[in-house]
Amino acid sequence: MRHETDISHADSDTPSPNRTYDARQPLIVFDGVCVLCSGFARMVVRLDQQKRFRFATAQSPLGQALYEKYGLRTDFYETNLVIIDGTAYQRLDSLIATADALGWPWRAARVLRILPLPLRDRLYRLIAQNRYALFGRKDSCEIPSGELRKRIID
Repeated sequence: MRHETDISHADSDTPSPNRTYDARQPLIVFDGVCVLCSGFARMVVRLDQQKRFRFATAQSPLGQALYEKYGLRTDFYETNLVIIDGTAYQRLDSLIATADALGWPWRAARVLRILPLPLRDRLYRLIAQNRYALFGRKDSCEIPSGELRKRIID
């Protein structure tokens, strides 16, 4: 399965289920009940000095629509979905693309691309399949902090 998908037709004139999504802004779609995934979103908010990234939970109407669009399960969120410059990234590539977009020193994560894609996917799946047991799970999507709340697209 390709990790990069052209979404150039999803521009600001394309309505999402509840709000318009401007594909010119990087978007991270994450599992809102996963402690690890929510922590990742909070970390990006702290590191994103330019406030470029927008966020949606996988459980939101926009998250559901995007997961469907990219052929991902909507009953079990096995990966974050990161869309940057019209390209969709999944699994470990989503984390690498996010780090790259955050600039130096986070950009150094690009070195992980030397690992073959099947190995990157296997490593990601190992953590993803055990993330609730390792890091916990909330009963529902948590209410995000003020800064994250401002950047959530539902």
